[in-house]
Amino acid sequence: MPGMRVTLGQLKAFEAVARLGSFSGAGKELFITQPAVSKKVRQLQDEVGLALIEQVGKKLFLTDAGRLLLGVCTDWLDTWARFEQSIADLQGLKRGRLKIAVVTTSKYFMPRVLGPFCAKYPGIDVAMEVINRDRLLERLARNEDDLYVMGIPPDDIDIVSRPLIDNPLVVVAPASHPLAKRRRLRFSELADQMFLMREEGSGTRIAIERLFEEKNTPLKVKMELGSNEAIKQAVAGGLGLSIMSRHAINTLAGSEAIVELSVQGFPLKRHWYVVTPGGKQLSVVATTFLEFLDEHVKLLVADR
Repeated sequence: MPGMRVTLGQLKAFEAVARLGSFSGAGKELFITQPAVSKKVRQLQDEVGLALIEQVGKKLFLTDAGRLLLGVCTDWLDTWARFEQSIADLQGLKRGRLKIAVVTTSKYFMPRVLGPFCAKYPGIDVAMEVINRDRLLERLARNEDDLYVMGIPPDDIDIVSRPLIDNPLVVVAPASHPLAKRRRLRFSELADQMFLMREEGSGTRIAIERLFEEKNTPLKVKMELGSNEAIKQAVAGGLGLSIMSRHAINTLAGSEAIVELSVQGFPLKRHWYVVTPGGKQLSVVATTFLEFLDEHVKLLVADR
């Protein structure tokens, strides 16, 4: 709008408040105080000449003008971030911010990649969110991060995905379980067993349910648990069998209390994937990380 004087700080404050639905949350993300965020948003509203945010009770809502500005603001901030990172790249500097969201099972190998990356590029601020599949898909739909790592990419939204690393699923049991002494089990023998599983909707749970359905074998779920650590402890305690990532077993403390069973059809071959929204223009930092990831994962696999 002609004559409008808007600052980058005001746009960043407004975008953060609109995205997070909180002035205090925006302040924490931007490393400024809540009053400073409120002041920037108020100054922006004064320049626009219309209310951008309304508060009803304790909740914040965007006005029509606010929704219109948010669309423009988000695109502009993304473009500006790419410009800053491109300039840094031309100057021979690797700096900026990288946001990654990963499913919980990938936390067993992602830190081993991020560590060397941060050491090589100390100027890059990396934020990694470890969340379940449902929350990751929500963030993906809102394009909140640069990259996403998951086991089963969604097929109902426009995305670009590529395999990252093998993620074999294996059947585990207490070391004292009668089946632990067997060398080769038929898949049908699993029909008599009770299983400890992750919550419905998790990538591992989806893969297992598909497999049992293909084999026309009932899957008896005794208990749902929210983490691999909890499942491992429950298996070790004799509450049932489970199917989990071999990566997770190898990195869980006390794994000697559980054993991998030799079952027909296992290990179930799966992969972790790197996913981005379709048509998304990756920043220089994200592209640099993907290139680093390709090379480092090869070394990680060889080491394992």
